[in-house]
Amino acid sequence: MTYHIFIDGGAGTTGLQVHDRLVAHPLVEPVLLDDARRKDAAARRMMMGECDLTILCLPDDSARESAAMAAETGARVIDASSAHRTADGWAYGFAELSADTRSEIIDARQISNPGCYPTGFLALARPLVAAGLLPADATLSVPAVSGYSGGGKGMIARHEGGDLPPHGAYGLTLAHKHLPEMTHYAGLTTAPIFMPSVGSFYAGMLVHLPLHAAQLSKSVSPADLYDVLAAYYGNTQFVRMGLARAGDPETAALMLDASALAGSDHLEMFVFANEDASRFWLTARLDNLGKGASGAAVQNMNIALGFDEATGLKV
Repeated sequence: MTYHIFIDGGAGTTGLQVHDRLVAHPLVEPVLLDDARRKDAAARRMMMGECDLTILCLPDDSARESAAMAAETGARVIDASSAHRTADGWAYGFAELSADTRSEIIDARQISNPGCYPTGFLALARPLVAAGLLPADATLSVPAVSGYSGGGKGMIARHEGGDLPPHGAYGLTLAHKHLPEMTHYAGLTTAPIFMPSVGSFYAGMLVHLPLHAAQLSKSVSPADLYDVLAAYYGNTQFVRMGLARAGDPETAALMLDASALAGSDHLEMFVFANEDASRFWLTARLDNLGKGASGAAVQNMNIALGFDEATGLKV
């Protein structure tokens, strides 16, 4: 049986990436509306009703309109926007985040894809909070950098027009829309100071979690932190530990390339520390278009439809 997947918003950066993955998928067929009908509400509603699942690759306001349309038709939907990530009635589509998340995705009619930066942050912070190492009231800082494709067609055009700096920080009001998601799903009571930035590379990202030992609830070694993260994700296919770890001889010469996972759909984590383990530097690396967006949407689709979750993806 071939499943038909409607991509609502297939002309955007995320939609194009979802389409590419579905074209290579052996069990599904992507469905798009032509340019003349892709903004036609009646045509979109009809397509939602006819297809097995709809993936929304739209700006937030448009995603809310499409989600309401999907609810009217009873369509199953995955929303890749940030519109529903903490909304009631929506499953959070970070399958590896807890023991219950995957089953929630399987049962859900409405699934919200995580944001790219929150995916990296939560991969690092959630296990530490769950293990009781990081208090819920911890005050954290989260510096991060993404490739310019994370800003969609508008930012890509700015880069191509020479209108982007080599590296630029944004979100300077400290009210980034990812903060509610990051705070809620990490199990924190205080929003972190989130410091996003964009570099002059197309895809990939680094999300950092710097910690003083005094911020942790007990004394730990960098190996302890590494082991907590490794055990939390076990043998999952899409979240894994990087080869380098604190204490490895090559760490002093290591430079983490933010674009190293571009084109892949998994995430990797690193743990570094100073010599006396009084300061730690945890990092998650992923493709903002892969595990951070389109790859995660297809992974959630696979889980929702009962396929092996790696089908059609690069892990």
